[in-house]
Amino acid sequence: MTVREVTIENEERILSGRARKSADCEGRDVPEPLCPVRTEFQRDRDRIIHCRAFRRLKHKTQVFLFPKSEHYRTRLTHTLEVAQIARTIARALRLNEDLTEAIALGHDLGHTPFGHDGERVLSELFSGGFRHYEQSVRVTEIIEKDGRGMNLTREVRNGILNHSGKREAETLEGNVVRFADKIAYINHDIEDALRGGVLTPQDLPKDAVDVLGNSKSKRITALIVSVINNSDDVIRYDEKTREAHDGLRAFMFENVYDNRLINTEKDKAARVIEFLYAHYKKNPDDMPELYRELARTFGTERAVCDYISGMTDDYAVDRFTQLCVPKAWKR
Repeated sequence: MTVREVTIENEERILSGRARKSADCEGRDVPEPLCPVRTEFQRDRDRIIHCRAFRRLKHKTQVFLFPKSEHYRTRLTHTLEVAQIARTIARALRLNEDLTEAIALGHDLGHTPFGHDGERVLSELFSGGFRHYEQSVRVTEIIEKDGRGMNLTREVRNGILNHSGKREAETLEGNVVRFADKIAYINHDIEDALRGGVLTPQDLPKDAVDVLGNSKSKRITALIVSVINNSDDVIRYDEKTREAHDGLRAFMFENVYDNRLINTEKDKAARVIEFLYAHYKKNPDDMPELYRELARTFGTERAVCDYISGMTDDYAVDRFTQLCVPKAWKR
């Protein structure tokens, strides 16, 4: 037996009947020879980790723009924390950890520079609307590998697509990532807000703290344990924990994500994206060849969205500077 076949046999013995096992993988749009070592979901995980879009996440905003301290989260560290939480839940529920991890690692590949503010601006500018979870799938199917895409399995793409928004994933593994994403960002964003002086521990809503705990570790543990103890055919919290989670999330939107102190700089970032969008829409030949080709296939607006959403914060500012700031005279 190959290593892959041993893994598949072990999954049959260990995993829950509710898990999506590697033997039941729905496959890829373009069939490929099987790997002797890795299952299809393991291959997807590796492809995501090695792709360019994944590496760029380290220079994309989570909440705080261009933080001076290295301890603030980026989109990459957020992704890694989501993967860790998701794997913990999947292991306890005897779901497929490899599928769960692949979805978690790929869930934000299409996120814009400057966090959700970048996403909001692109959605307002692009006539088709822009949603990062849809763009993440587009990255895997079309943009990566110089326009060839990564040819990921259907389960991974479905989980990425449905980690946010109104629809749920078709697998329990995908819905575990949906919960893990919220658990991660609410709690690490609280920590970053405390570090940045936007919040104090006393600001946190008492009802939520009484249920979930007064530290990041306690809150994450409480949320994970609730998911593990209350999930069967559906991934869920108990009602008391859900109310505490929702209250904490509402508090974060009111006091951090929509905080005027933070958003002063984000307004400037929004103007950068607005300018770049208008410029490349008018001058598509200024984009790299990959995006010029996408413009010929999918239209200029769609390609401009692809190009800008793939930028890091630094690259977007650099492009804006090169286009707007006069250069010194050189003879």
